Parts: sequence; structure tokens; C-alpha cells
Amino acid sequence: MTDQIIWLNAPGDVTQFHVEEHHPSEPPGNGELKIRHQAIGTNFLDVYHRKGIYPMPSYPAVIGAEAAGIVEDVGPGVSLFQKGDRVAYGGPPVGAYRSTRNIAAERAIKLPDAVSAKTAASSLLKGMTAYMLLKKTYNVRAGTQVLIHAAAGGLGSILVRWARSLDATVIGTVGSAEKAELAASYGADHLIVGRGADIVADVKRLTNGLGVDVAYDGIGGDTLLKSIRSVRPFGMAVTIGQAAGAIPPVPVEELRPGKALCHPSIMAWCADIGQYREAALAAVGAMETGIVSQIGAEYRLADVAKAHEEMESGRSAGSILLIP
Repeated sequence: MTDQIIWLNAPGDVTQFHVEEHHPSEPPGNGELKIRHQAIGTNFLDVYHRKGIYPMPSYPAVIGAEAAGIVEDVGPGVSLFQKGDRVAYGGPPVGAYRSTRNIAAERAIKLPDAVSAKTAASSLLKGMTAYMLLKKTYNVRAGTQVLIHAAAGGLGSILVRWARSLDATVIGTVGSAEKAELAASYGADHLIVGRGADIVADVKRLTNGLGVDVAYDGIGGDTLLKSIRSVRPFGMAVTIGQAAGAIPPVPVEELRPGKALCHPSIMAWCADIGQYREAALAAVGAMETGIVSQIGAEYRLADVAKAHEEMESGRSAGSILLIP
């Protein structure tokens, strides 16, 4: 059997990817599993890695932060897994853009029968991120007023569903009427539609002039200031990405009176194995209840360039999968 690895030659555009056909990789080492991927998740983190916004230690490199599949082989010292187990993983170290992969067994999460490989690959890292954002970065609970940008996207759809399961009030922003319809189906209470919308004015109108308790902003660019200005006094704005461009400097005066600005990283969170497993198990449990990312598109692993182009275009609502 011939497998594939997607190499990133250097930081840049999608032409920096190249596909290598190879024979099956080496057997797993001590404490490792060899996983044959059935589905590989993509995230905007992958775009940041590809572009060099978050540079890799060396090149060529293999990127990709989550996948799901079948345990094909078990290394020495592993007792909790056996061949044939269905598993998923997310977080560091990156390197998921390949047909098979050896990973530390402690980073594998067994999948219940109710969660498919495609669901896990599209939702695990985003679900872990949602758990970190909703329960650790800011404790969202009944009555919390939340602003979620890109509410129809991969992470946004999970944030909306999870926040609503906590009885929070969700205000979502979306770019089109079609995406508004999707976000409403996920449970968003209010939607601000269109890239030219006056987000701050609309949020203030929907919150009786006060502002939301917490705003989650993966857009970046000039949207972050709008997010901060949409937050109530002593609330929090959380910046989690820069899909629309680099995040500009934020004058400290924008945080008056008493607003907090947080910039968490799911990869840093997951570097601690205890925190990683806590978040991953919470995400899988949420998937069992239907808190998942919709799958917006699927591409063959060799078509990774097309997947990245679609991800950056903003056309797709939901997650994009790579299928080996």
C-alpha cells in the first residue's frame, strides 16, 4: 500500500505544498500508536502555519492539528489501546496531513460509537477550543450575553451550540443571509448580518445599551476594536484569530472602564497533557449531544491546495475535511 504525506516546502501560498507518495511509515515507538487516518480536520491555524504567521521550526514540514482514524499498530508499553480502536487527536505536535501517523498514546482519545471519524476530525480541536473559551477563559453560564463572530463557521457553530446549551444569550455575526439561516438553526438568539453592519450599534441595541459580557473574535483586523467596544464595562473581549488580517495595536484607553482583553491559545492549552485530555473528553462528550461543526466540504488529501483556497475564501460554512 502506498501512503501520502503533504509537505510544506516553505512559508507561503498553496504552491508551497507538495505531495509525496511513500510506503507505510515506521512502526510505532515506545508509548506510541500508529493511526491510519480516515479524516483529517483543517483549521485556520493551518493557514497561519502555511503562511508563516506561526512559523514551523524547520522546513520542509508537515502541518495539520487534528485527525481521526483506526489504530493500525500499537507500540511497546501501550496497554489502553489495541489494533482496530477508533480514535481521534488534536493539538500539538502538528503533522496530521498524511495517511498514517505515529503519535503518543496519551494524546489519542477513544471515540464512542455515536461519533464518526468525520465528525471527530471536523469538531475535536474546535470543540476543545470552545471548551477553553466558554469555561476557562470566561465562565459562560445561564444569562451570560455572548457575541460570536462568524457564527456559521466551523468554530462559530460549535460556540453557538455550546453557549446555548449553557443557557447563554447568543448574538452572532455572519456575512450573508444564507449564513444567518444556518446560525439561527444552531440556536443563535440574535444575528447581525452583512460585513458592512454597524456591529457596535447593533450589539448595544440588543443589550439595552450595555454591551455583551464576552465577545469572541476570530476575525482580527479592525473587527477587534469593534468587539472591544461591544463589551460591557468589566466584560471581556477574546481575540482568537485573524482571518481578516493582522490584529492592529490596541490603545489601552479602549479598555476603559475596566474591560479585559484576552488572547488565549488552544495549542498552548493542549501542551499540558492533563488540560488536553480534559478539553478533549469534554469535546467528545459535547459531540455525543450534537454540539458539532457542520462539514462544509471534503477534499482528497492530495487536493489540500484547493481546501486551503476554499478555507481562505470564506465561501464554506462549516469545516473542511481532507480524506486520505
